Amino acid sequence: MPLCNHAMNSNAPFWGLALAWCLLASAPLAHAASVLDRIKSGSPLVIAYRESSVPFSYLDASRKPVGYALDLCLRIADVVRKKMQRPDMPVDLVMVTPANRLQMVADGKVDLECGSTTNNADRRQKVAFTIPHFITGARLMVRADSKIERLEDLEGKTLVSTKGTTPLLAARQANSERLLHINVIEAPDHAKAVAMVEKGEADAFVMDDVLLFGLAANSANPAGLKVVGKFLTTEPLAIMLPKGDPEFKKLVDDEIRRLIVSGEIYPIYDRWFAQPIPPRKTALNLPVSYLLRDFWKYPTDYVPF
Repeated sequence: MPLCNHAMNSNAPFWGLALAWCLLASAPLAHAASVLDRIKSGSPLVIAYRESSVPFSYLDASRKPVGYALDLCLRIADVVRKKMQRPDMPVDLVMVTPANRLQMVADGKVDLECGSTTNNADRRQKVAFTIPHFITGARLMVRADSKIERLEDLEGKTLVSTKGTTPLLAARQANSERLLHINVIEAPDHAKAVAMVEKGEADAFVMDDVLLFGLAANSANPAGLKVVGKFLTTEPLAIMLPKGDPEFKKLVDDEIRRLIVSGEIYPIYDRWFAQPIPPRKTALNLPVSYLLRDFWKYPTDYVPF
């Protein structure tokens, strides 16, 4: 580096500053340890769960994290134990919210986010995703006596969605583009948004329809709510993991792909979508959709969104 050579042989006043710059520029960049490196050195695998993303990741009546996505992540944890030859590797469970989940993964505070997170281009700038475990779309939850059937029926009314979610962004965009004059507001989590609809504080809640069905089924009065409208979005849901960690991502992708190709994922799916689930032992009765079944014929982490 010419500047460094000049600095080393110069009596110029800036010599000290230039030398310091040279030393910094020539030093190797420090890289954060990969997930598997940390596991190998004795660290736990850190899995993030959600409080009310039924049936993907939520708390049961005893406040224990359960759900479809969580079951898949626990399968991945078993694979990590075998690969690292650490049968006693602990798993730390950390609750995240729609607002902080992406940053928690991006900052390396959690290794797997096991919830109902959509894989999209904006999020892929900061984090990575494995193969989708579900494909859904955003629709509306309203009270059973409501006459609202579509987004346009909300003109001049209040629509709530959960902070930090793609349905919230889609609703705001549609509201602006179609000049619907809807009052779009945020809730801190799904449970709060449902409560706002039940209490009449919001006329509708826009969210992934599978979550809406789960939330309604587990509400105090399931018959008092209904899901209506066409899909506002298409949402490929997937486990979120750190970006720039190819070895860990390959392990996760390989296990999810193996579960799909072997058919082992289907009884896991049925446990949460076809059979009664906690806390109210209500079945969602949602078979694997044709979209998801077709996607699983050639499982990949690539999604065109």
